[in-house]
Amino acid sequence: MTSLLDGCTPWPAEFVDRYWAAGHWRGDTLDSLLRDRSLRYGPRTALVHGGTRLTYAHLNRRVDRMAAGFRLRGLWPGQRVVVQLPNVPEFVITVFALMRAGAVPVLCPMTHRAAEVSHLVRVGQAVGYVGPPAHQGFDLTAMAADIAARGPFLRRVFTFEAPGESSPYGGFTVDPAGCQYYPLGSLDSPPDRPLAQSADQVAFFLLSGGASAEPALVPRTHDAYAYQVRAAAELVSLTEDDVYLAALSAASDFAFGCPGIVGTLSVGGTVVLAEDPGAAACLAAVERERVTVTSLEPATARLWLDLLPSFQADVSSLRLAQIGVVGPLDRATVERVGPVLGCRPQQVFGTAEGVLALTRPADPDETVLGTQGRPLSPDDEIRVVDADGQDVPDGESGELLARGPHLPRGYYRAPDRTGRAFTPDGYFRTGALVRRTPAGDLVVIGSLTDVRFAP
Repeated sequence: MTSLLDGCTPWPAEFVDRYWAAGHWRGDTLDSLLRDRSLRYGPRTALVHGGTRLTYAHLNRRVDRMAAGFRLRGLWPGQRVVVQLPNVPEFVITVFALMRAGAVPVLCPMTHRAAEVSHLVRVGQAVGYVGPPAHQGFDLTAMAADIAARGPFLRRVFTFEAPGESSPYGGFTVDPAGCQYYPLGSLDSPPDRPLAQSADQVAFFLLSGGASAEPALVPRTHDAYAYQVRAAAELVSLTEDDVYLAALSAASDFAFGCPGIVGTLSVGGTVVLAEDPGAAACLAAVERERVTVTSLEPATARLWLDLLPSFQADVSSLRLAQIGVVGPLDRATVERVGPVLGCRPQQVFGTAEGVLALTRPADPDETVLGTQGRPLSPDDEIRVVDADGQDVPDGESGELLARGPHLPRGYYRAPDRTGRAFTPDGYFRTGALVRRTPAGDLVVIGSLTDVRFAP
C-alpha cells in the first residue's frame, strides 16, 4: 500500500490483500460516500443545528462550492489544514470540503490552545487553519496569527463567523508574515471537476490522547475509516430512519465515526449537532428532533440521568445510548440508562488510534452492564500481555494490544513515538489494563500509563 503522505507507516502487503479479500476495504473514499448519498437521499434532512436544516443535496452542494473555494485560495492536494470548529454544520462541510479538495483536515478539539495548535501546525506542516475568531473569551485568530509569525508553514486562516456575527479581522487581509485571512463564508465558488482520489490515501488526522504528552497525529485512511463507520453502523442496525445526536465534540472519533456523524450520513439518517453540550439543551434536542441514537461520556450520561426526572423531556424516541469508556465504568451508571432513558445502553471502548470494542445490542444484560464488549471487526487481532510482552490467560489482567483493518500502523512524522507505541509486527500498545472473559469480551480495569482514551 502506498500512502499519499511521507511520514505515514503503510500496512504490509499481506494485510492489504487480506483486508481486500475479506471485503473490508472496497476502494471507497469518504468524499465519494457523501456524493453517492446526496444522489440517493437528496431531499432528506442530513444536518440539523438549531433552526438550520440541510438536506443531503444542499450539504453536498455546499461542500462542492467550499472545496472549489479552498482550491482557488491556493490549497493543494496533500496539504494539511487544522480544523478547530464547534458542533456546527460548517464543521461537517469544512471537513468534507477539504477532503474533496484533496487537502487533509487535522481535527482539533475546541479546548486546545496555542501550545497544542502550534505543535499540530509544526508536526503536520499545516498550511491552513479554520476556526472561529474566539472561543470562551480566547482569541483564536490572534493565536493563529502568532503561530504564523513564528513558523514557515501556516499561511492561510479561514475564520468562521456564526450567523449575525462578523470577525473583527474583517474580510480578506494579509499580515506582515504573509499569512492570508479569509472569512470561511467567502469560500463559495463554482465547483470544479471532481478530483481523482485513491482510497488508500490519508483522509484526515485525529489526535492521540495523553495527559502529559503533546498530541500525536493519527492518520486515518479513506478505506480504513469507511470500513469502520460501515461496520459500526451495521452493528447498531443504523438506518435512514435514525436520528443521531452529536452531543460530544464532533472532532472526536467517538462522535465522528463510531458510527457517529459519518456513519449516520452513510445510511441516509439525520445528524443533529449540539453546539451546547449541556444536559438540558441536549435533552430538549432529543425531544424536539426525535433522536434515536446518541453517544455520551460517563460524566455526561450521569448529568442526563440526574436531570431527566425533573426536566421531564420526552426521550421515548431513544433506542440506543452509547457510553464511551475512558477507564473502569461505574456499573450503576449503565444500569440506570434503561430505567431512566428508556433505551438500550451500549458500552464502547476506543482510542483515536482505531481501537474499538463495543457491546452488542443483543448481548445478555450481564455483558452489556459488566463489560466493554468485543472488537468491532472479525479481523481485529487483540492480545492481552504481561509486563514482559507474554500473552496471559483469559481472566488474568494485562495490557491490551490491538491491530486490524481500521487501525493505522503508526503516527504521522513521529518515528520515535511510533516505535514506543507500536510493536514491530504492528500491534498498538493501548496502555489499557484489561482482562478478557472466556466469551471474548473485554473488561477495562485501569491504565498502565497516562493515556487518555478518546473514543
